[in-house]
Amino acid sequence: MIAATLRPDAATALIIVDLQVDFLPGGRLAVAAGDAVVPLANELAQRFGTVILTQDWHPAGHISFASSHPGQVPFATIPLPYGPQVLWPDHCVQGSAGAQFAPGLDVPHAQLIIRKGHHASVDSYSTFYEADPAIPTGLTGYLRARGIGRVVLMGLAYDFCVSWSALDAVRDGFETLVVADACRAIDTGGSLAQADAQMAAAGVRLCRMADVGG
Repeated sequence: MIAATLRPDAATALIIVDLQVDFLPGGRLAVAAGDAVVPLANELAQRFGTVILTQDWHPAGHISFASSHPGQVPFATIPLPYGPQVLWPDHCVQGSAGAQFAPGLDVPHAQLIIRKGHHASVDSYSTFYEADPAIPTGLTGYLRARGIGRVVLMGLAYDFCVSWSALDAVRDGFETLVVADACRAIDTGGSLAQADAQMAAAGVRLCRMADVGG
């Protein structure tokens, strides 16, 4: 479902999810057409007073890397203590070139960067919680302290970090929208359809760039 026109106010925050080199074409975990989202982020950010950036930030040998599990290959799924885990190519390693924000991302008024996935033994798609899903990143407390009641998400990848963040935002009581045409998906193992179904069931609303007023 596409939401009605949204006009950002002081109680609304834009969360720009994981626009990093490794998720762009040529990166270690490239999302198709991921680079097309960067100018959309720059444009959309100008319509919001509160903007937050998220950054995947894994230690070397992270549990989500296929290379950390002998005999496994990228995009396989294995059980881990906190649930099923898709295994990924090594990506967004702390301090690496691939972990840096995308060239051309120009959001100087962003007030906060949330780094996630920095615990070696648990993944974190969501920018609100680790995948366990009990360990908070602290974003909820920050938003509440700022008087934010509504969050708008965009970025990479729609069917993992964006959708998990949206579901956790709803879980923590925020009105939640995803700018669908300002995202791109990985779509592995039915992940895109699953993300759509889960967000619809949770009450996440979808909107388009054109629906977001200045």
